[in-house]
Amino acid sequence: QVQLVESGGGLVQPGGSLRLSCATAGILFRFSNMAWYRQAPGKPRDFLARISSGGSTDYADSVKGRFTISRDNAKNTVYLQMNTLKPEDTAVYYCNANSAYWGQGTQVTVSS
Repeated sequence: QVQLVESGGGLVQPGGSLRLSCATAGILFRFSNMAWYRQAPGKPRDFLARISSGGSTDYADSVKGRFTISRDNAKNTVYLQMNTLKPEDTAVYYCNANSAYWGQGTQVTVSS
């Protein structure tokens, strides 16, 4: 059974940082392409960042230079380091594996 479990969300002030984690099970993680998406209320789910099994990364323009995706194959976990957060970053953040599997999401709220 495939499981993706996000954690690390919460309330942060504008300009602050958070690191999201996505722990996986049931997939061959080291061979998997992983990605992060987010969905704000009333909006579609948007792509943020991806990391290939080989470590290549790609980012949406909206987060380039502020967010960093990384992976730890020994822990079967993918991370999203988010810096210089803005109120418009408020959303539910989702982990995706191989464009097929989703986690349950973690809420990020950026507010003073």
